[in-house]
Amino acid sequence: MSILIDSNTKVIVQGITGRTGMFHTRECKSYGTNIVAGVTPGKGGIHVDGIPVFDTMEEAVRVTGGNVSMIFVPPPGAADAILEACEAEIDLAVCITEGVPVTDMVVARKVVADSNTLLIGPNCPGL
Repeated sequence: MSILIDSNTKVIVQGITGRTGMFHTRECKSYGTNIVAGVTPGKGGIHVDGIPVFDTMEEAVRVTGGNVSMIFVPPPGAADAILEACEAEIDLAVCITEGVPVTDMVVARKVVADSNTLLIGPNCPGL
């Protein structure tokens, strides 16, 4: 089994300002996960527990060097969040969201397959 994350991993949380994203961000941070940024469109410039929030993944990756995305975006937007992670050239995207429409994932899965991003999920309990 390969190692997907380690002490050098820089995690960006997509959907950090939502209830679920904020809860899991705090829990992950409490046990040592290196969370470097969050992304919520329209909320760039704020901070969540000292973590900077950006409007886009591209900006978050450019500023922080993040290489892993943890996705807590509601089902209607989760596939778009996966696509945005791929476009930002994230190494690993972990989509926790359940109930993502299958038709959305058919499109997203094709993009992921043609990218360098490894996708875990959706409907994944994490790693």
